[in-house]
Amino acid sequence: MASTETKATTDDLAGLEAGLDALDAVEVRRSPVREILVEKALPPVLAVALVLAVWQLLVSLGVTEENKLPPLTAVWDSLSDMWIKGTLLEVIWTSVSRGLLGFLLALAIGTPLGLLVARVKFVRAAIGPILQGLQSLPSVAWVPPAVLWFGLNDAMMFTVILLGAVPSIANGLVSGIDQVPPLFLRAGRTLGATGLKGVWHIVVPASLPGYLAGLKQGWAFSWRSLMAAEIIASSPDLGLGLGQLLENGRNNIDLPGVFLAIILILVVGIAIDLLIFSPVERYVLRSRGLLLKS
Repeated sequence: MASTETKATTDDLAGLEAGLDALDAVEVRRSPVREILVEKALPPVLAVALVLAVWQLLVSLGVTEENKLPPLTAVWDSLSDMWIKGTLLEVIWTSVSRGLLGFLLALAIGTPLGLLVARVKFVRAAIGPILQGLQSLPSVAWVPPAVLWFGLNDAMMFTVILLGAVPSIANGLVSGIDQVPPLFLRAGRTLGATGLKGVWHIVVPASLPGYLAGLKQGWAFSWRSLMAAEIIASSPDLGLGLGQLLENGRNNIDLPGVFLAIILILVVGIAIDLLIFSPVERYVLRSRGLLLKS
């Protein structure tokens, strides 16, 4: 009888071990390039093609007037004209370089600020509500005071970007830290990970999903803040960016130029997300076993 019970227990343990081994042996498969293109690139391409087809159909059927919705050929002519003149890439780079540099500055300020707010109760009580309020404040509201403070220069642009992006990055990190299970923190303290060690080895890695969400939102705020600043504060000394291009189209009553600027602003925002933030997010999720294929 005892032998039978021992054998049953051994079989149960063997089954449990086999099950755990099966869980550990889940294969993380990397998707081939062709599959990634079909799953990731094809749907947005089809969606854009559908929008463009509806756009052209509305113009061709005369549902809308050309002075309200220009034909695609007119927008294409504006794009071709800028390409021939050699100004297209220069305009895009002017805004992209400002946006990325401003975002990096916001990252350098927002990350330690978020850690401070999340880990120090007095600081959270004092600054937390202010950060929430700043995040809901439209970025365009900072353009007039920034112009009065610094004039029409890059310092004004970066000030508007920082005031728009820093609260989002800090709040995202605070939210991520708040979602870290207390058991992780206790285990870290037990193993000697206290103070800065605990922050570096426990808090920051465990809060990465929320932090990445804050970074993505921070980039969106950076880009929107920059466009608002470029539209309102136009100056030859600032160079020609996408926001100035949009405003110039309005001033010149150039509707195809206006729609071209809008399309370029949208394309750049989507491209930065797909090329930078989406791969980082997939890597983090895959490293945590939350994404079985990439």
